[in-house]
Amino acid sequence: MPVLRNIAQLATCPPDNPQQDAGLIDNAALVWTDGTVRWAGPVGELPAEFRKETVLDCERRLVIPGLVDCHTHLCFGGWRGDEFDLRLRGASYQEIAAAGGGIASTVAATRGASTGKLVRKARSALDGMLALGVTTVECKTGYGLDEANELKQLEVYRQLNEEHSLDLVSTYLGAHIVPPEFSKDRNRYISLICDVMIPLVAERNLAEFCDAFVEEGAYAQDEARRIFEVAVTHGLGIKVHADQLSDGGGAVLAADMNAVSAEHLEYISEDGIRALAASGTVAVSLPIASLYLGEPYLPARKLIEAGVPVAVATDFNPGSAPSYHLPFAMTLACLNQKMTPQEVLNGATTIAARAVGRQQSIGSLIPGYQADLAIIDAPSLNHWLYHFVPNACASVVKRGEFAH
Repeated sequence: MPVLRNIAQLATCPPDNPQQDAGLIDNAALVWTDGTVRWAGPVGELPAEFRKETVLDCERRLVIPGLVDCHTHLCFGGWRGDEFDLRLRGASYQEIAAAGGGIASTVAATRGASTGKLVRKARSALDGMLALGVTTVECKTGYGLDEANELKQLEVYRQLNEEHSLDLVSTYLGAHIVPPEFSKDRNRYISLICDVMIPLVAERNLAEFCDAFVEEGAYAQDEARRIFEVAVTHGLGIKVHADQLSDGGGAVLAADMNAVSAEHLEYISEDGIRALAASGTVAVSLPIASLYLGEPYLPARKLIEAGVPVAVATDFNPGSAPSYHLPFAMTLACLNQKMTPQEVLNGATTIAARAVGRQQSIGSLIPGYQADLAIIDAPSLNHWLYHFVPNACASVVKRGEFAH
């Protein structure tokens, strides 16, 4: 039974705390056994029953729950470095997409990639995430956009979930854009999603959630609602790409559908904020995408003050957010969304766990929770997020075992 002592600061991130309170304990100890947290608290209060157990020296470091990246597009073919140059020259996201770039170009690359190649590429990214302190990752499809290739992405996730230390949470995003071959008959593609794809995904237990991109140039509210209603009947939870490039009413739709999360929200309206607050839907901030696209950042202060829980994630994808560096996203959320370090840490742990339906088992370091944790080479949470370095993570524990 490991007893981690000499912890300079321990962040427990209890799920019932307000977002502003990450449950920080100075001079702490942490005990786990059989992959589950047994005790956490000030070292001076360590129960006698644990004092003779194996002691691990934390060397005056920060300990946090394993990070949860609750929005990624992990499996994709190719990259889109040329678009980076185009955006710097003034081209907008919409202009690049209209010219055949953007998501459509990644769809072509993903369709052309073998399962083995996609597995190897995604595994490499997961290795990098783990080294940063990430222990759970949500993974969306959306770069296949036909039956064979959407299923191919989901099978990649299933294989990696079985093989890798990290836990993967799969989301079916067949409604990312309308694929080119259906550009003149979008209703037929939506029918394919509703009548074929969702039933197949559910029958094979390949995903826990269904997502749709509600935005001009992607899917209208009524189209997304049709898809979500079918998904719910097949037992899938709902996530929504909402209000990223304009106020398309996606946040209100997410609330109406009792979605677990509404993601992006750079252009959320006041009505959208009120709707999310009433529904309890998690708002997912994706600051790396705002940085790369030059778009506004999610209005975190308005959302938090309205009572909306705000998660922080990477949006890792080959175009608008080509980085899986969640600690970088967390520092961006502090600097550009005026979130405090405690708000950001809760947003990347317990609130992110809520955004993938696992808030009762991960994202916190309290008795009964899974022993997923990261040891950070910093004396405090404030110091870690203020003093950005490429990787301050010294060690990672996954289900009670050292994984990095």
